[in-house]
Amino acid sequence: MARSANKDEAGGVTHLVAALARALREQQRLSQTEVGAMTGYTASAISAMETCAQPASDQMLVKLEGAIGCGLGVFDKARQYILMDKYPPQFKDFSLMEAQAVTLSSYQTYVVDGLFQSEDYARALIGGGYPKLPEAKVEELVEARMARKALFDREPTAMVELILDESVLRRPFGSWDVLRGQLRSLAEDAQRDNVSIQVLPLERGLRGTHAGARGDMILVETKEHHHVVYLEIEDESHLVSDPAKASQLAHRYAKIRTQALSPDDSLSLIERLAGEERS
Repeated sequence: MARSANKDEAGGVTHLVAALARALREQQRLSQTEVGAMTGYTASAISAMETCAQPASDQMLVKLEGAIGCGLGVFDKARQYILMDKYPPQFKDFSLMEAQAVTLSSYQTYVVDGLFQSEDYARALIGGGYPKLPEAKVEELVEARMARKALFDREPTAMVELILDESVLRRPFGSWDVLRGQLRSLAEDAQRDNVSIQVLPLERGLRGTHAGARGDMILVETKEHHHVVYLEIEDESHLVSDPAKASQLAHRYAKIRTQALSPDDSLSLIERLAGEERS
């Protein structure tokens, strides 16, 4: 059933790569068993890739490039787009924009932004959701989420900013160990030259104003230097590109930033919580 669903959900890039893999294999008069032996996969795995019953993983694409790519680089070039094909429908339109962003500013109130999630934290979130996903689909989505981290080391450098409600730092998924690992990962990311992480204190509302009460948002400056805002709730998303509306949300985000702890104080809090033993 899961493999049938994969065929139905596979995007255009996944189908194109599958067709190219089959065409190149047949052009070189190789069987699926032979390609499997060359790449370290079973013949059934190669068959599943060619039919989109199980789309190629990032690792398989690397192996296919070396085995049957003929120096064309098609499988290597396809890696980014195949990963985009694996994203949930509501995120696909935003994913390329994120990967190419000049600046990215995220405010999150319930979970750590996917760009900053550790592998274990992402797996706990995705695998623990409802409706329950097949294990293979969970791993596929985790792989796609981890691939987004390439933004941190991309050239030209992107400036990335994250503001987290303090409750996010205290909310476990999977286990307390998973949360501690996530906090340690955040602390490491906070020390990157192109990354800023701040925490909005739990008691902010006691001050009489709380600019972040209306929920999450991600602000993006695109490679063309346009400013847009990505909003998502309950598997539905909205991209705000109207200049006046995007500007209003940017002003709200700026106010949230002023109400958050400084980056240094935020890092101290994250490190303290990462060191706490909870069970």
